[in-house]
Amino acid sequence: MMNKLLVSILGLALSSLVITSANAGTRDPRVNHRQHNQHARIAQGVKSGELTKGEAKDLRGDQRELRQEEKAYKSDGKLTKAERKDLHEDLNENSKEIYQAKHNDETRN
Repeated sequence: MMNKLLVSILGLALSSLVITSANAGTRDPRVNHRQHNQHARIAQGVKSGELTKGEAKDLRGDQRELRQEEKAYKSDGKLTKAERKDLHEDLNENSKEIYQAKHNDETRN
C-alpha cells in the first residue's frame, strides 16, 4: 500500500515537472507584455482621435500577424533565442509604426 502511494506521488511530481519544463520553453513574458502595451497604445490612439479608423485597422492587422508568427514559432514546443530575437525586432517595428501613425497629421474626425 505504501509503495503504491509513493509511486503515485512520484509519478505526479514527475509529470508536473515535465509539463512545467515544456511550458518554460515557449514562454516569454516580455513579448506578451509588449503586445499588451501596444494593443493599449492603439486603443488609446483611437480614443483620442490620433488614429484614423484605417490606421487602427492596419496596426491591429500587424498585431494579429505577430501573434500568428509567435504561435508558429511555439508550435514545436520551443521558442529559440533566434525566434525570440525575431519577435522582439518585429515588436520594435510595430512600435515605431504605432508612434508614426499617432504623430502624423491624420486625425479621426
